[in-house]
Amino acid sequence: MSDLEQVKLMPTVTLRGMSILPDMVIHFDVSRKKSIKAVEKAMLGDQKIFLVTQIDVNENEPEMEDLYDIGCIAIIKQVIKLPNNILRVLVEGEGRGQLIEVVEEEEYIIAKVLEFKEDIGMQIPDNNRTAMVRNLKEVFLLYSNENYKIGKELTKQILENDELQKLVDQIVINFSLPFEEKQKLLSAVSLQERYELLSILLNNETEILKIKKELQVKIKDKVDKNQREYLLREQQKLIREELGEESLETEADLYMEKLKSVKASKEVKEKIEKEIKRFKNTSSSLSENAVVRGYLETLLEMPWNKTSKDNTDLKYAKKILNDDHYGLEQVKERILEFLAVRILTNKGQSPIICLVGPPGTGKTSIAKSVAKALGKEYVRISLGGVRDEAEIRGHRRTYIGAMPGRIAGGLKSAGVKNPLMLLDEIDKVSSDYKGDTSAALLEVLDSEQNNKFRDHYIELPLDLSEVLFIATANSLQTIPKPLLDRMEIIQVTSYTENEKEHIAKEHLVIKQLKKHGLTTNQLTISDKALSSMIRYYTKEAGVRSLERKIGEICRKTARQILEKNKKSVKITQVNLEKFLGKPQFSYDMANENDEVGIVRGLAWTSVGGDTLQIEVNVMPGKGELQLTGQLGDVMKESARAGISYIRSMSEKYNIKDSFFKENDIHIHIPEGAVPKDGPSAGITMATAMISAVTKTPVRADVAMTGEITLRGRVLPIGGLKEKILAAKNANIKTVLVPDKNRKDLDEISEEIKKDLEIIYVDNMERVLQEALTNHAHEIMQKKADK
Repeated sequence: MSDLEQVKLMPTVTLRGMSILPDMVIHFDVSRKKSIKAVEKAMLGDQKIFLVTQIDVNENEPEMEDLYDIGCIAIIKQVIKLPNNILRVLVEGEGRGQLIEVVEEEEYIIAKVLEFKEDIGMQIPDNNRTAMVRNLKEVFLLYSNENYKIGKELTKQILENDELQKLVDQIVINFSLPFEEKQKLLSAVSLQERYELLSILLNNETEILKIKKELQVKIKDKVDKNQREYLLREQQKLIREELGEESLETEADLYMEKLKSVKASKEVKEKIEKEIKRFKNTSSSLSENAVVRGYLETLLEMPWNKTSKDNTDLKYAKKILNDDHYGLEQVKERILEFLAVRILTNKGQSPIICLVGPPGTGKTSIAKSVAKALGKEYVRISLGGVRDEAEIRGHRRTYIGAMPGRIAGGLKSAGVKNPLMLLDEIDKVSSDYKGDTSAALLEVLDSEQNNKFRDHYIELPLDLSEVLFIATANSLQTIPKPLLDRMEIIQVTSYTENEKEHIAKEHLVIKQLKKHGLTTNQLTISDKALSSMIRYYTKEAGVRSLERKIGEICRKTARQILEKNKKSVKITQVNLEKFLGKPQFSYDMANENDEVGIVRGLAWTSVGGDTLQIEVNVMPGKGELQLTGQLGDVMKESARAGISYIRSMSEKYNIKDSFFKENDIHIHIPEGAVPKDGPSAGITMATAMISAVTKTPVRADVAMTGEITLRGRVLPIGGLKEKILAAKNANIKTVLVPDKNRKDLDEISEEIKKDLEIIYVDNMERVLQEALTNHAHEIMQKKADK
């Protein structure tokens, strides 16, 4: 051990968050029992104490490894007792010491300390020492110029020191630093090392202070600018008040506040902000002001990035669909499939569904139920009679009274970007000189491009990719092919009588009772009465007229309860006429006897299926073919095709060649006021003509449908479910349908096909074999064989 070092046992105090250096006079408070005992022990001795800093300030019982290895040996100058067992100790730093070992730790800490003499490292050449003093003074002067907290007197006093060690110590004592940095300076035992570290710290602090001043200048300039702008705005406000335009400023501020809560892309927000500034600078007297105000309100109300959370409970969706609608299994299955895919993919592309079917079959209410099942907002857009393209795309803002299109308006009213949007009566849109409406719908209903749909009024791309579109139509004939191609078609077919009964009992009666303020105890309708209402008072594919009839009964019941004080009314098959009057419809039932030239055909109408009794008479004439009953062109051509087939097969059916020159054939379809068209009566007319020409009776319990070719082949037709229903209602026992319609029959429920003999035919030979009476067919066959 050198003369410059000496090991001593000293009472020790551990400091938290502070480091004390030699020559520093400072006071600190101690509250820990060990620290208080250490101070008391030092005061009983030579008043010297070793002060060492904790590495972790939160440690209450520090170990050897929790302390810095270099501390300060100090002399206690004064001790003051404070309340709550706290001592305030005033010390003066005397020198550096190295912590070698903690000897005792019971009542207070005693440490073995290696004391350093302050002349360590003093062997620096004079020239170097002078240069170091000058450099340190320059650096400190720069620092003091930047740091306004160091007074001029203190700076002058420090700079008067020409001795390097004194200068270093004075600067360190008056240098405001975190305790970690001060500890580094304390740990620098060598004067050379201490000088270098102090120079670096002074330079760094000087640069930081310079940057801080620059920032303060910039902030001050900005504050001054804001102050100036505030004054100008106040002046502008006063001017506007004088001109009566003070409300514009307030409205613009409100718009700005509203913009902060709008969820939208950066592009949209910038556009809205630009329009708000424009609105602020327009005069309230100008018409442009109203245009900009309307535009701003529309933009701020649009749900740019606002979405609603979809319900992903498949069981709940199924329950809602089943509760709200009876039947319609195909539609329900498709909706549930869509929901299942959406759950698995978390999003899934929204399909575009088109529900096609006769009026009153519940297409619109299905869309409502789907929205309810999925937890979506519901928006209905009626397209019936829309002819102007601007109805879909919106009007440009240059026009007076410009407004957004129906699609953008629907999104705005929904308040979210992912509603269910019902495009009602899509088959009723038309076009004129103002543009093609159906063409404007192409972009809306194309899932590949509707994520950037542009409305002419809004002028910003709208995202329609998350909208679930459901369209409804009565017929596919008037929908343009490109538009039809973008939609998934789901047929909503006519209801059977049994389905109508279920719908009436489970939905319509309850709905009408509630609507008319009645209870189930006040009005009851028997099952037979409902059945009679369906059969004799309505003739439709859906249930709209049936609901009106139930409403009529409810109204009359309400009157009876009030006028005659009746407690309850029961509607039966017997008293139904009192409430609804005489039956409005009757059905052409199957003929009782087999007749010549009379055949029962099946037809599809907009209100469901119907039977057509085709009558053919043969009379002397010039070979003319007469067609009556208001037949369309296609039906007339089917009749001509049928007569051509018969003439080509005249030898087989034993018909003389001169027959068609000497006789006229008259085909008539009753109910002449009702227009009829379509090819499906082809085999019916051909069978009636063969029966009339050959005087062969036709079975009265047979009905048929199918298109005929010149060679007697039978082609498929549409609307088979409705036609089969009509046959069943007319008490027909056997129905002849084209062989190529087998797949359609498979989709028809067994309830409809029950008690019906359905025979598939592919040529007229097979038709005649089944349609003509067995005895008559055998006679014809024998004649043909001869």
